[in-house]
Amino acid sequence: MTIELSRRAFCIGTALVGLQAVSSGAFAARSEDGTVRLGLVAPMSGPNARYGAFSMRGAQMAAKEINDAGGVGGRKINVMPGDSQGTPVEGVSATRRLIDQDQVDFIIGDVSSSVTLAMQPVVEDAGVLLLNAASSNPMITYKAGAGGFKWSFRNYPTDENRALLVLQYAAEKKGFTKYAVLSVDSDYGRAAIQFTKKYLPRFKSAILTEDYYKEGEVDFRSVLAKIRDSGAQAIIMYGNADSSPIVGRQMMEVGIAGKIPLIGNAEFNTASTIKAAPKAMEGAIEAAAWLPAYDSPKSKAFVEKFTAEYREAPNNHAYVHWETVHLLAKAIEQAKSIDREKVRAALSGIHYDSAVGEVTFDDHNQARLPMILLEIEGGKPMIKGAYKAEIDYPK
Repeated sequence: MTIELSRRAFCIGTALVGLQAVSSGAFAARSEDGTVRLGLVAPMSGPNARYGAFSMRGAQMAAKEINDAGGVGGRKINVMPGDSQGTPVEGVSATRRLIDQDQVDFIIGDVSSSVTLAMQPVVEDAGVLLLNAASSNPMITYKAGAGGFKWSFRNYPTDENRALLVLQYAAEKKGFTKYAVLSVDSDYGRAAIQFTKKYLPRFKSAILTEDYYKEGEVDFRSVLAKIRDSGAQAIIMYGNADSSPIVGRQMMEVGIAGKIPLIGNAEFNTASTIKAAPKAMEGAIEAAAWLPAYDSPKSKAFVEKFTAEYREAPNNHAYVHWETVHLLAKAIEQAKSIDREKVRAALSGIHYDSAVGEVTFDDHNQARLPMILLEIEGGKPMIKGAYKAEIDYPK
């Protein structure tokens, strides 16, 4: 049996050489206080503080569940917050403080992709495992694992995952092969279409018309009329929730509501959007990482417990951070150690049963996890199931 002594224990001297671990001895003792020190980088202040609050609640609830059950390898999880304020500069500062001052064992973060991208080289230099739970920029994954940053993992679908799964569902379940694009003129909206184009050949599909709108734009009639005459079977739309009701009402005006459905991601499934243009939203398809309405025992139990604890329903950020803490705990259990190399290796080969489905990681340390597909039927968002798809990485 090998016992790894902490720095403090080593310095005390040979009197402690014969000290045996209190438990089975399988877990290496790095943290002097006998806990698993888990840093959580998120926007705890600033305009996105609400996201950080949900993230922290989800992580703390998971830690409490694990701790109440005896901890992981006899160790309690101690969640230590780092405020990114939603900016890369503050995110890097928070990450360095957690590593240098708080001496965390692992880090989860951040909600913002730009912050996570800035954190990656920091954790790489320090050799500290970063497990992302909420950023969606594919570049994080391109740079991780086989891409170079071996200490970066992500337990969240990317924008590319979403674009691929929406296209796959539309092609395989609805039989669509001809599309029109009406997407927001932003990095998000244009990138989603670029990812869609990447996978069009896989489904023998084509884009017939391609248009982008500025944020705040309110007149889509001419573009919708062009789409009406193009022969498109569906409109690919990645954009703002505020624009969806307007687009829906104008689809009714030009005569394509109920004939050419919307697919993508622009909160088609919200009650206010459906109410604004029910005929136009019929058949609309969206992909989500998780939804409170998802009907699995684990998901329903999480929603019930979170709501009872915090007196409000959880959002996506609460769920993904709750699930990610449990995922990390599982990897620590399998590694039988809090040694970072051993936990990293365990995470690479893990098979974890999430509330949505099994999670494994590919060679870029990206979770292969299902996304939930929604389709509006009879004026109501109906969950059609959870689906996976394999990403083609740049060579």
